[in-house]
Amino acid sequence: MKIFHLALDGAWQAFQASGTYTVSTIGMDLAEVGFIHCSQAEQVAGVHARYYRDVTEPIWLLTIDTDLLTSSWRLDDVPGQELPFPHVYGSLNLDAVVTAELFRLSASS
Repeated sequence: MKIFHLALDGAWQAFQASGTYTVSTIGMDLAEVGFIHCSQAEQVAGVHARYYRDVTEPIWLLTIDTDLLTSSWRLDDVPGQELPFPHVYGSLNLDAVVTAELFRLSASS
């Protein structure tokens, strides 16, 4: 399955340098939250609108192949949401990211 994560430019650059990613969401790390927030394709635009619309630095849309993850993941029901959200329960390995593109609303639709 392909899942998606919005990453700030600084975090994406650090990920490429280290090969490991532990940012859960804006301002929060895996150690604080317990998982990395991801989205299904239909959810990316809504996540951007709710949490990232005021961000001024570049945002990257990471496409993650769940078959390549070294950490476990699952789809979790979130109250008030129609579709479950994918969460990665550990660090994200760089080789699980099959594409990374600068985010534009059209990139997710």
